[in-house]
Amino acid sequence: MGQGQVRTGHGWQGTVLKLMGAKDFVLTVTGAEDVAPDYRRLHLTDGDLLKAYDTHPTMWVRLWFDNAGKPHQRGYTLVDPDRENGTFSLEFALHEGCASDWARAARPGDTIEATVQGTGFQRPQPEPTHVFAIGDPASLPALNSLLDTFPSVPATVWFEGTLGGLPWRTGSDDHQVIEVPRDGTALVDRVRAELPALLRATPEPYVWIACDTTTTRTLSSYVRRELGVAKQRTHALGYWRATT
Repeated sequence: MGQGQVRTGHGWQGTVLKLMGAKDFVLTVTGAEDVAPDYRRLHLTDGDLLKAYDTHPTMWVRLWFDNAGKPHQRGYTLVDPDRENGTFSLEFALHEGCASDWARAARPGDTIEATVQGTGFQRPQPEPTHVFAIGDPASLPALNSLLDTFPSVPATVWFEGTLGGLPWRTGSDDHQVIEVPRDGTALVDRVRAELPALLRATPEPYVWIACDTTTTRTLSSYVRRELGVAKQRTHALGYWRATT
């Protein structure tokens, strides 16, 4: 099947999503740019997706890729959605795999199927007095969207990797970024060492975690069970799964 053709058939995952009320759309690539050596942004028309759904912070869609003849889906955050013009961008942290392969080869006119189901954002109430975010290059678009939602709220961000060359979009002096090397449990260890005291210093914290699945589960459990942060003041979603 050629790069520019729409792939049909989403397997059992697609069937389950349909039963849950998911809707499918066809996106068309209009342009591409390499933001960094391993980070690529695609510009797309939305196939009327933005007419069907109101946008919200960190909104994401499931893209469907062909993986050796089998359907494979991955979630990507909408970047700069423009409902009037029916456009948005998607950003890809490139590595090995069918999703990155598709993004590397994508050219204007290529199409891809997208499904909307499962996305949502619950704005914490009361409003946060400090945002604590933990992410990495895969969740950077969502992280940018989150901080855009609370532009005047101080934030502390633990970022696994380096932001050098990546599209970090906030320049607020109230946003502190702590870059942590991707090295075993370094990110978990750093958050465990620094987060407790910071939580005690603010009355209405909001903790947002979006890393690989294992790290996200570990930190989410730590924040909820050991630090006692209420469920409605946390959000955790695994953005990718590490493989050996």
